Amino acid sequence: MLRELFPEVDVSEADACSEAVALREEPFDLILLDLNMPGAHGIEGLDTIKDAFPACPVVVVSGEEEADVIRSAVTRGAAGFVPKTARPEVMLGALQLILAGGVYLPPQVLGPARDLPGSHHEPKSLLGTLTERQLEVLRKALKGAPNKVIARELDISEGTVKSHLSAAFRALDVRNRTEALYSAAKLGLRL
Repeated sequence: MLRELFPEVDVSEADACSEAVALREEPFDLILLDLNMPGAHGIEGLDTIKDAFPACPVVVVSGEEEADVIRSAVTRGAAGFVPKTARPEVMLGALQLILAGGVYLPPQVLGPARDLPGSHHEPKSLLGTLTERQLEVLRKALKGAPNKVIARELDISEGTVKSHLSAAFRALDVRNRTEALYSAAKLGLRL
């Protein structure tokens, strides 16, 4: 399907998780992972692949569509989750979004759009209350970077990182990174 969607793409394939890890010296722009491939052991396969390819976005493509599996994949650092039942045009859109730095989650996980408490404005306007630095910290956090790494990369203290994340979580009306990721995806925040 990838070759049909992107005729110019160079695709490498692995029949097992160990074969995929053996390719870790290759430069990849994107990795698609089936949680049920041999040796993947479900969601733990994502950890294995993320460890082997820390700088590469990993997209889970799976026949499992349960919300807890999808949440777990995103919490563990997946750049997106595309059900195997997705139509080719949905797959294309999802991969383009992810390659542009966004996160793709299937509509059934996002649920219907909801009004955010205390606001009758467009939800995106809530992000407008954040400073550029707060948005930068939020983006790094939603890409899976730990507070210590964010602090080092931005040359700020971990306390400042926590303060910026608290402000972002308040603006999004969420309590943690996982909820923030879902909310940011709904709002179309590019990571």
